Amino acid sequence: MEQHLHSGDARHDAAAPSYLAAVLAHAFDLHRAGQLDQAAPLYQEALAIDPRQAEALHYFGVLQHQRGAHRAAADLLDQALELEPADAVCWSNRGLVAAALGQHDEAERCYWQALQLHPKFADARNNLGVTLQAQGELEGAVRQYREAIALQPLSVDAHLNLGTALAKLERYDEALEYYEQALALDPYSAEAHFSAGNALNAKGDSAAAIARFRRAIELRPGFANAHVNLGSAIGKLGNYAEAEQQYRYAVALKPNPTNLVCLGGSLGAQGRLDEEEVFYRRALEIDPGYVDAHQNLAWLLLKRGDYAQGWAEFAKRWRPLDYAAIAVEGVPEWHGEPLDGRRILLVGDQGFGDQLQFLRFARVLEQLGAEVDVCVREPLVPLAERVPGVHRAWSGKAEGRYDFWAPLMSVPSCIGTEVATIPADVPYLFADEAKVQAWRERVASVAGSRRKVGLVWAGSPTFGNDRYRSMHFADLAPLGELKDIAWFSLQKGPAEAQLVEAPEAFRPYDFSAELHDFTETAALVMNLDQVIAVDTGVAHLTGALGKPVWIMLPANSDWRWLERRSDSPWYPAARLFRQGVLGDWKPLVKSVVEALRQGKKQ
Repeated sequence: MEQHLHSGDARHDAAAPSYLAAVLAHAFDLHRAGQLDQAAPLYQEALAIDPRQAEALHYFGVLQHQRGAHRAAADLLDQALELEPADAVCWSNRGLVAAALGQHDEAERCYWQALQLHPKFADARNNLGVTLQAQGELEGAVRQYREAIALQPLSVDAHLNLGTALAKLERYDEALEYYEQALALDPYSAEAHFSAGNALNAKGDSAAAIARFRRAIELRPGFANAHVNLGSAIGKLGNYAEAEQQYRYAVALKPNPTNLVCLGGSLGAQGRLDEEEVFYRRALEIDPGYVDAHQNLAWLLLKRGDYAQGWAEFAKRWRPLDYAAIAVEGVPEWHGEPLDGRRILLVGDQGFGDQLQFLRFARVLEQLGAEVDVCVREPLVPLAERVPGVHRAWSGKAEGRYDFWAPLMSVPSCIGTEVATIPADVPYLFADEAKVQAWRERVASVAGSRRKVGLVWAGSPTFGNDRYRSMHFADLAPLGELKDIAWFSLQKGPAEAQLVEAPEAFRPYDFSAELHDFTETAALVMNLDQVIAVDTGVAHLTGALGKPVWIMLPANSDWRWLERRSDSPWYPAARLFRQGVLGDWKPLVKSVVEALRQGKKQ
């Protein structure tokens, strides 16, 4: 957001001594030219001559603000306002200083005072909008920016600020209109291209966003934030190598925790685990509480099998908004206190697969003496209520009378789970027997005596690494070489449509339209001999049901599958197949085909 420091028009008292007037005039000229170090001693000299010279106090205060000495600036501007309480420009500049000190209420009061004195003061309107926006009052900010533009139609900053406020209100098309108007006023505004890129990215138009970020960097080569956002937009398309390069530029320009974590993450996404850790550690040296660094470091440590340190880092992963969304008001969070005779609520966090994987810990806490309820996403409730150790399962706002609550995925950090102590008794999920029976005849009628294998080749497109953890159905074509196997599609979501182009020689039976929820999928899985899947919720579901599951993993696989292992301590019936090169599924699928052939021979 752009705020205007209003210089005003310096007034000179005709009766003032000529030397003082000359000193001030010289100070103003140097100040306007940006020569702050040369102007400062002249203001001091003027104030030595006349400590009550209001303009000297005012503009020396402005200079101190520009230097970052905001408290000294506030004191000088307050003295000026005592002498000239009707100076609207001074009030507006005092508001800027208050905002710089984080005193938003005081800043707002100063801007309103300026506007009472000078209702058509466009800069004060703009600055008031910035302060309102900083306090989350977006609609009020929009009104002030619109008024500023009406008063000063050529203000690039007001157009940019209005666009930013509209973007925060998710009114991206309107925001883009104002960014374009800003560019019509100033075609070389790197900030306008950058902001337009952010709005386009939020709309999902990655290609257009990337073009805007590149243009912003052309116009301002040292624009660190544009390098970061360009890296993120490119990374979203799966080009982690170029994303890494952009993050490296950003770190060179501005080695702050955000940029360091982004660079580390781009290395991890390429499977370069030994290189990424240093950047998370550097970020935490700068800001020990930086949650994204803790989160990424946790994933890295857990993937290495260092659960002692990994879970400790994982416990520090919360952003305030994320935490507030699941916290149970009035109930203390559990951190490992004795549970005998206590009631605890486990609240599901993250995705379906995560919650399916961690529901196993309900039985562990029950064995510690707790009565365990779970609050999970609504589609999981029918399965969760059958999990051993769960007293009651429900969905909705986490609340109720409990002794403790805990995020489901925080339980391992509270009980000191190691790789060797993962509770892996399966099954711990159970399908509805009536639904299992209902599917039995249907599966048998199409499969006969053939081996029955379920397939899942893609996950949710909204998942950050989906481009690499998912494949296209055509990548599985070599499976069609195998005879005497009846294939069943368990695929849900947009990738279902890929079956339309499937060849007759390899066209799975597709009951996906009837898989309305996880209970139906579980019942169908119980009628199959095994499931072959990419890393999705169905893989977790199958493993937790105790059914054999082969999981096809990208080279940058998730932390839970550890490194280089072909088995999983989380699911005894799982077998892992790993890519050698990121994005190349062919060798992996060939290994799956060979493993299926070997299974037939045994």
